[in-house]
Amino acid sequence: MSVLAITSCKVNSYKRPEAKLDGLFRDAASTDTSSLANLQWKQLFTGPELQKLIDEGLNNNLGLQIAATRIQQAEAYFKQGQAALLPSLGSSANATFNKLSDAQSRGFISTATLYQLGLNSTWEADIWGKLNSTKRANLANLWQSEAGKRAVQTSLVANIANYYYLLIALDQQLAITQQTVQNWVKTVETMKTLKEAARVTGAAVVQSEANRYAAEVTIPDLKQRIRETENALSVLLGREPGTIQRGDFEQEKLQTSLPLGVPAQLLSNRPDVQQAEFAYRYYFENTNSARAYFYPSLTITASGGFSALELKDFFNPGSVFASVVGGLSQPIFNKRINKTRLEVAKAQQQEALINFQNSLLLAGQEVSDAISAYQNAVDKSNSRQNQIVALQKSIEYTEELLRYGSANYVEVISAQQSYLAAQLNRVNDKLQQYQAVVKLYRSLGGGWK
Repeated sequence: MSVLAITSCKVNSYKRPEAKLDGLFRDAASTDTSSLANLQWKQLFTGPELQKLIDEGLNNNLGLQIAATRIQQAEAYFKQGQAALLPSLGSSANATFNKLSDAQSRGFISTATLYQLGLNSTWEADIWGKLNSTKRANLANLWQSEAGKRAVQTSLVANIANYYYLLIALDQQLAITQQTVQNWVKTVETMKTLKEAARVTGAAVVQSEANRYAAEVTIPDLKQRIRETENALSVLLGREPGTIQRGDFEQEKLQTSLPLGVPAQLLSNRPDVQQAEFAYRYYFENTNSARAYFYPSLTITASGGFSALELKDFFNPGSVFASVVGGLSQPIFNKRINKTRLEVAKAQQQEALINFQNSLLLAGQEVSDAISAYQNAVDKSNSRQNQIVALQKSIEYTEELLRYGSANYVEVISAQQSYLAAQLNRVNDKLQQYQAVVKLYRSLGGGWK
C-alpha cells in the first residue's frame, strides 16, 4: 500500500500543451523561418520623428510602468515560494506570574514568576512535492508577468506607430483639402469671367461657389481629428495632451519585405501566446500542489532556550531547556476542502489550456487579416494612381473644352469633385498599407526584442 501511495502522488512533470499550427496562416504556407517579428522596431520604423516618439513611449508610458510593478509583485511571490522550503525561525521572551489557591498549593509555594527566553523553529519536509509545486507555480506566474509586460510593449509600439501614421495622413488630407479650396476659388473666378463672356450661366458660378464651401467645411473636422489624434498619442507617451512633432506623409518609407516565418514561431515571438502558456503552466503546478494535500505532512518542530524562576539563575546551565518534536498529520475529514481544491485546480488548468489554444487561433487570424489587408491596400493603391492620372487629364480637357464652349460647367465641376475624392482616398490607401504592416509586425510578435 505504501508503494502504491507513493506512486499515485508522484508529481507530474510539465509538458508544453499540444498546439495545432498547420494552416494557421491562411493561404500562406511558408517554410522560411525568417520573420518580420525578428526585426527590432528601429529597423522597421526608420523615420527619426517616429523613433523619438516610440523611445519616449517606452520610457514614460504608464501602462508599461504598471506592467513592471506586476513583475515586482510576481517576483516577491516567487521568492516567498522559495523560502517556504526553508525552516522558520522565531524567538520569544516572556515573564509569567502564577498564584495558586491554598487548596492548590497545599502549603507549598503558592506564587511564582517564570522567566523564559528561547528560539523555536518549524520545518515541513516536502515529501510529496507540494512546496516545490507551489514554487514552480510562482515561477510560472513570474514568467507570465514578464510576458505580459512584453505584450504591453508590443501593443504600445504598434499603437504609437498607428497613431503617428494616422496623424501625418490627416496632415496630408488637410493640405490637399486646403489646396482644393484654393483651386475652387480660382474656378469661381474663371466661371465669373466665362459668365461675363456669355459662355456659362449664373448657375455655373453659384455651383462652383457651393463646391468651394463644401470642401472648405470639411477643414474644421480634419483639424479636430488631428487635435484628438495628437491628444491620444500624447497619453500613450505619458505626457499631457499637446502638439506632436512629426514628419511628412510622402517622405515616410514603407516596408515592402514582409516575411511571415512559420506558425510555430508564434510560440516564442508573441508575448500574449507566451503569457497564455505560462498561465497554463501555473495552473498545472497548482494541480500538482492540490493533489499533494491528500497525503501526510511531516513536520519537525524544535525549541530551546532558558527558563528560571529567578533572574539571577537565568543563565545557569540548569535553566537550559530544549525539545524536538516530529509529527505526521493526515487529513481524514476536512469538510471536502482538499477535494474541492483539486477539482477547482483541474478545471482552472483546463480553462488555461483552452485559452492557450484560443490565443494561437487569434494570432493566426490577426496575421492572416494583416497580410490580406496589406495586399488589398497595395492593389487599391495601384488602381488609385491610374484613377488620379485619368482624372487630372479629365480636368484639363474639360476646362479647355469649357473655354471653347464644347463642354458645360457640370462636367468640369464633376471632374474636380472626383479628383479631390481620389486624392483623399489615395492617402487612405497608403495609410492602410502602413497600418497593415504595423498590424502584421505586432501579430507576428514584433516590437519587444
